[in-house]
Parts: sequence; C-alpha cells; structure tokens
Amino acid sequence: MKYNKVVPARFLQRINRFVARVELDGREETVHVKNTGRCKELLVEGATVYLACSDSPSRKTKYDLVTVEKVRKDGSVLSVNIDSQIVNDVAEEWLSEGNLFSPHAKIRREVRYGNSRFDFYVEDGSRKAFLEVKGVTLEQDGFARFPDAPTERGVKHLNELISCMGDGYEAYVLFVLAMEGMHSFAPNDETHKAFGDTLRLAAKQGVKILAVECSVTDDSVRATKAVSIDLKEE
Repeated sequence: MKYNKVVPARFLQRINRFVARVELDGREETVHVKNTGRCKELLVEGATVYLACSDSPSRKTKYDLVTVEKVRKDGSVLSVNIDSQIVNDVAEEWLSEGNLFSPHAKIRREVRYGNSRFDFYVEDGSRKAFLEVKGVTLEQDGFARFPDAPTERGVKHLNELISCMGDGYEAYVLFVLAMEGMHSFAPNDETHKAFGDTLRLAAKQGVKILAVECSVTDDSVRATKAVSIDLKEE
C-alpha cells in the first residue's frame, strides 16, 4: 500500500487519542493520529514522524500521522507504521497475492458471524474461512508484541473464531507487524494476560495463528514474510 504524498516532521505532543502537535517546516501543525492505541514508546517528543497529506477541503486537519521512526537502545532506527486504517488493506493485498489461499479465492471484508464482525471472509473452492487481522506496532528488543493496551474486543473476536470452527469454518488470526526485522511475535501477557490466554486456547482449538512483518518506508507499507509465533506463557 502506498500513500500519495508524505512529508517528514518532528513530533511534539499528543493532545488526545486522535490529535497531536508536530513541527513541520519550522511551524507547529495540528495533525490527526491514525491510531487510537497508546503508542507511548513511539510518540515521544523529538521523534521523526511522517505525515500523509489529505486533499479533502472539508477536513479539520490537513495531515495524518502515519509512520514513526523509533530510536532503539542500540541507536538503530526502526520505522513503524501506526496507521490502523491501512492494516486491513495490507492484509488484503497479501491474501490476494496467493498467500494462505489461492489467487482465485473470493475475499470479502467486514462479514458478520454471531456477535462479531470479522475483518475477512474467504471462500476458496470448498474452503470457507473467517480471518481476523490485528495490527502490531509494539516492539521490544526485536520482538513484536500485541496488544499494547488491554483489548476485550480482541478477546471476544478470538472466542468467536473458536465458535465458528464448530460450524465447519476455518479460522485464522493474522497479526500484521507494521515493521520489519522481528525475531518473533508473542502475545503481550504483561499488558493483557486474558488476551494471551485466549490466544493460546484458540491455537489449541485449531485456530491458525499467523504473523507477517512489513517493509515500511516513509510512504509505503507492504507485507513481506512470515514471522515465527511464540505462544509460551510469560
């Protein structure tokens, strides 16, 4: 996935979940944050961020904050895309390329089952599957973690995926790591152990747990390769 026009800026302050202040071309600018998660390890004062420019005249803010450069303990820089609205686009692009299903599979988005609305429903010949996507922005020493804040909604989705298997569907959780170079992915038990426990239960019940990392540039995001899953309890 690619943004039309992106400019660099310096992060100043997050005002609330949706709005932040940055320094752009020597002036302060109010921008929209496209991620309601905490991102506290990313959105720190002085961080280099990248803004996608909107051409819509009706918007209150001209720019969306979409990518952050995280300076790690060893001094290396990790580009992390925090645009939660693009995660499903990245996943659909990955699925359409023949990963997991055939290139001819019928892919539908936002399909309801039970009390949940799953990100994808896929039919591929005799195969019928529900797939839920989770965007991952939390990195700790080269390891990807989810969630960065408690997510009861995430627990609900996992339980619904377990239920749909009883009706003959395949069930998948795809963690899209919005960064690259990760050693592995694991649930963040320290932040929300109930999610980790439910993810481990889902895996035992037959839900397929997948993780793919992404190549992230200032103006693009693309899923590249699978990352190993570590479900050991912390």
